[in-house]
Amino acid sequence: MSRIALLSEEVASQVAAGEVIERPASVVKELVENSIDAGAKKIEVMVRRGGSSMIRVVDDGTGMDRDDALLCLERHATSKIRTGLDLAAISTLGFRGEALPSIASVSKFRLTTREHGALAGTDLAVNAGKIEYVRDGGDAPGTQIEARSLFYNLPARRKFLRTESTESSHVEHQIHLQAIGHPQVGFVFINDERLIHQLPPAANLLERIRDLRGPGLAAELLEVPDDVTAGIRVRGFIGKPGVSRSSRGQQLVFINGRAVENSVINYALREGYHTALMKGQYPVTFLFIDMDPAAVDVNVHPAKREVRFREPSEVREVIIERIRDAIERGRGEWSGIFRPAPKTETAPEIVSPPNSVAPQQTATPPDPPLIPVEQQVALRQDWAALPIHPAPEPAKQIPTSQPPKPDGNFRILGVLGQLYILMENADGLVLVDQHAAHERVLFEELRRRMETQGVPSQRLLMPVTMQLAPRDGDWIAQNLDTLQRMGIGIESFGKGTWKIDALPQFLKGYDPAPLFRDIIDELRETGATSSRLRLGEDVIATTVCRHAVKARDVLREPEMVRLIQDLLKCELPYCCPHGRPTMIQISYNELERKFGRKA
Repeated sequence: MSRIALLSEEVASQVAAGEVIERPASVVKELVENSIDAGAKKIEVMVRRGGSSMIRVVDDGTGMDRDDALLCLERHATSKIRTGLDLAAISTLGFRGEALPSIASVSKFRLTTREHGALAGTDLAVNAGKIEYVRDGGDAPGTQIEARSLFYNLPARRKFLRTESTESSHVEHQIHLQAIGHPQVGFVFINDERLIHQLPPAANLLERIRDLRGPGLAAELLEVPDDVTAGIRVRGFIGKPGVSRSSRGQQLVFINGRAVENSVINYALREGYHTALMKGQYPVTFLFIDMDPAAVDVNVHPAKREVRFREPSEVREVIIERIRDAIERGRGEWSGIFRPAPKTETAPEIVSPPNSVAPQQTATPPDPPLIPVEQQVALRQDWAALPIHPAPEPAKQIPTSQPPKPDGNFRILGVLGQLYILMENADGLVLVDQHAAHERVLFEELRRRMETQGVPSQRLLMPVTMQLAPRDGDWIAQNLDTLQRMGIGIESFGKGTWKIDALPQFLKGYDPAPLFRDIIDELRETGATSSRLRLGEDVIATTVCRHAVKARDVLREPEMVRLIQDLLKCELPYCCPHGRPTMIQISYNELERKFGRKA
């Protein structure tokens, strides 16, 4: 007796449904994508009990005639592709023809549809994959699909559903994704007879973001310059440096209008924000990537969440460049914070720090030094811990003689808590963290000095040999010059074997073999545009943290002015090397609300 048998049509449908339909949100995703492909301008989604009881999606798209309405319930029946060649250039959101028959096989399914201009439509019902009736319908042009009692015939799958609130949140997240990905489409979301969202078609992406995420977040976004490089168009909005989240929940990326997840894009975003985010934080992004459909494979995941690029390195470099361009453009807006403040008849005197000596206490009070004596000694060290060769001059100190005069672009009011410099601008109050600001100034100066002088390496007493996988060995062979510029001495030592005889000075004391494997992984992720000093940046950041001015270090007004001016000249003045903000703005509007002057 044969051990292999064909599955029944019912079981085969349920197996296929398990790949496509994971939870109620999966049903909403597939139905909304079909509506968008049908040219809908308004889509209404209604759910009950998190979608397990009922899901209804109504659109005003093109609709279907009776033949198409019946045929769409057959497995692998689709209007999106015709030949195998079409799979190589998919430009629609749906294409497999699996969604509707999969949904109909695990629910009590009803479809009503009518083409524009048709006298009558079609109304049909399916129960667990079997058609119950087909008749004329008189609904409005478009398509309405209703799925009740999801997984009622698969009790084991139904048990895996979460609470109603959890499932509702997943449904709402899917609607957010589709609404942001297609701002030209209006969306209505009703949950348990309660109106949650009523989004009219938006004039632009920022308007849709403002409607969904609020004006507060919209004001913290930078526009990504809409540009095309190597046939790849990148546009959208990203959070300003310092605007981040502890998860990727607000890191939204769309490829040709499809919300996707991809490790190449994740690495590119991290690299584009390099030193502008704290470790463990993720940027807020609404990023749209438009490219040749033939250059991206969307058929690698049953739910179409993941994609694969034909040239991933090219995509990565373009995204990194666009992110950096956006941050650089935002730098001009950031510098605008230091535009002239409103003129007053008499400028207030600089507030003396609390620990300074009052004039009435001594006849000839000494001028407070720039920083305490202990800190000055530390700044005069020879920076032996830094990978600089030959040894550089001591780190830049804020000059104490012949300081620059304020140029009128900002007015310093004093110091708060012996750490925060208080400044006035046209919009209100600005607080500058003197430690974070000085960290950024020293970091960029030392990194620039290292790039011009090179990364010194130290020979190992005993060279280390290691076996690498063919893929890693091929990558090393292609990037030998880059590795040598980074101070790593490595050469081939036979088939699959590599010899390491030198490492950068700041990596001395590490075990070369595991360290080098980590280096390979890090450099492969960061891409070709990464600095050859990437390996030493953590050391630089740690060192400048020790040598930057600290809390309770006394700065006089001219020294504060010089610090602010040096900060404005930095490439990334918004944050310290660890990703913490260097300053915050408190607007007059916010102050007036705090004092009850404005509702």
